[in-house]
Amino acid sequence: MPLPDSLRRLAAEPSLAALLLDVDGTLAPIVPRPEDAAVPDETRVELERLRGRYGLVACISGRPAEDAERVVGVAGLRYVGEHGLELDPAAAAWAETIAGFADGVAWPAERKPLTVSFHYRTATDRADAERVLAEVAEAARARGLVPRWGRLVLEVRPPLATDKATAVRALLAERELRRALYAGDDTTDLDAFRALDGLELGVRVAVVTSEAPPALSGAADVVVGGPAELLALLRRL
Repeated sequence: MPLPDSLRRLAAEPSLAALLLDVDGTLAPIVPRPEDAAVPDETRVELERLRGRYGLVACISGRPAEDAERVVGVAGLRYVGEHGLELDPAAAAWAETIAGFADGVAWPAERKPLTVSFHYRTATDRADAERVLAEVAEAARARGLVPRWGRLVLEVRPPLATDKATAVRALLAERELRRALYAGDDTTDLDAFRALDGLELGVRVAVVTSEAPPALSGAADVVVGGPAELLALLRRL
């Protein structure tokens, strides 16, 4: 398949461009337990190559940056965690409130410094799990927190105007880059897509499976069918 013109332009002058990538479901296949996720070795090799070629290669993840780096397994990339909250100094003030909220929820929690996630991928009855977690979401709102649904997960986060869009803008500003590709697979990645508006060149890549939000492919310039197809695309850059 011919490479779209936007990607050919991006690859023609890589030092002027950023590759910004989600981790889970994008670089790393989704697994039942988040702690077991890993980027395949062949993808790591490709990220190493791209790191030496592009102006910036960064991973923007819902995980803390340190954990994202463990999963990706490639040193020298830029890692931003918790959907960009790690770049917001105001987020730390909410850490105790987030932890206290998690303490009061019976559902198993994936605790992070600035957010908490309640996964239900392994639930026997997903409809019942969604009903229970909908109540958790309401309780979060009552505490002044912000619940957000993703791929079989409910995340609770601080009420800050900080997300993957603000992270993308900050990373591009740091390197003074006006060209970028962003690839992601979930609702939070729609924020990152919006951050490419107004650039000299912006390429939005949706990594789509049966679990992907319907809006993702509609907002994308390029659609691939999972991490393996994304790897094939990266090899052409």
